[in-house]
Amino acid sequence: MIKNKQFDAIIIGGSYSGLAAAMALGRALKEVLIIDNGKPCNAQTPVSGNFLTQDGRPPAEIAAVGKLQLEKYDSVTFFKGLATDARKTEIGFEVQVASGETLKAKKLIFATGIRDIPEGIEGLASCWGISVLHCPYCHGYEVRNQKTGILGNGEHGYELTRLISNWTGELTLFTNGASTLTSEQAQKLRKHGVKIVEEEVRKMEHLDGYIQNIVFKDGTKCPLKAIYTRSLFVQHCQLLELLGCEISEEGYVKVDVFQETNIHGVYACGDNVSRMRTIANAVAMGTATGMTVSKRLIFEEF
Repeated sequence: MIKNKQFDAIIIGGSYSGLAAAMALGRALKEVLIIDNGKPCNAQTPVSGNFLTQDGRPPAEIAAVGKLQLEKYDSVTFFKGLATDARKTEIGFEVQVASGETLKAKKLIFATGIRDIPEGIEGLASCWGISVLHCPYCHGYEVRNQKTGILGNGEHGYELTRLISNWTGELTLFTNGASTLTSEQAQKLRKHGVKIVEEEVRKMEHLDGYIQNIVFKDGTKCPLKAIYTRSLFVQHCQLLELLGCEISEEGYVKVDVFQETNIHGVYACGDNVSRMRTIANAVAMGTATGMTVSKRLIFEEF
């Protein structure tokens, strides 16, 4: 039974950052509970890139290996479910889950990630993380030198196009309506061989998430192998705000250099705090958070 147990730390979110934090805490002999509902943000992504020793492996496999390695730590416990409520108490925190249990801990770590909200273009969500991409450092090598699009406009479209030009010379910027580029930006893009298409986009034709064509409202098409865009997002877990944790204007959880939020004893790590959305970065932040929390627990008890 875990509902009457006092944990040293509860980690909400059991993907890469949460698993890494749990390993650091488990190796420090701390009682840790990981609450996870099994719905990671990158569930559609076929492979992960740019993670030393794990390059090219499916994200689910990487997480599965992490869980398997954590099983040897007797003080680490997994709970499959959804955290629905959290509150601060005089001695720590209480977390309620959807099944009704109330779980207690001295510290809370949120490794809950973010939830992407792809633009309302037909087919875009189905391709997200497969052939509609957000990060060239994660996926650019696999689609190098292929017909590639940028879905964007203005300053962010210009900057993203400049970046992606490193991976392919066959590049088109789709502004999805009238361009808001400056004349200097448009001139520089064309100088580097980038096509600028202002037609409004109707849908993305794809095969199992792999884009074939971008289709415009006038019925014309443009063949593509990949497209980059920046999606809107929200915090995957609303309990941070419920506890009073501050969120930046961009939508990320505010933390200090030790990954602690403005609420003492509440920490956050991974995609929910950083623009750098890579598994490697999530693992690094999780490890640092787990070490910090374990050290503070040790010093509080000594």
